[in-house]
Amino acid sequence: VQFVESGGGLVQPGGSLRLSCVASRAIFSVFRPWDMGWYRQAPGKQRELVATILADGTTNYTDSVKGRFTISRDNSRKTTYLRMNDLKPEDTAVYQCNRLNLPLSWGQGTQVTVPS
Repeated sequence: VQFVESGGGLVQPGGSLRLSCVASRAIFSVFRPWDMGWYRQAPGKQRELVATILADGTTNYTDSVKGRFTISRDNSRKTTYLRMNDLKPEDTAVYQCNRLNLPLSWGQGTQVTVPS
């Protein structure tokens, strides 16, 4: 496991969560401000890239989360965040983070559940 995700949970529609992705001990010493992405995978669906942040801080989002999700990073903490507001049932998924280029092995992710 290269990154450890946390912060998920059960939240009612319209609620908020902040996810965290921290470099694991395995890569802590070699961590660089890589271009990073938050991904999600809903049951029966393919993994989807929802937000990216480049080393220079440039961010991008898939259309379905624009205006609701915010990706950020704290390089001193080797952590990437995903702030999620106005959550909807369709946001229910396991959320994972990884490098955009040359992805490392995937962590377990963190489950986000928004009941309908």
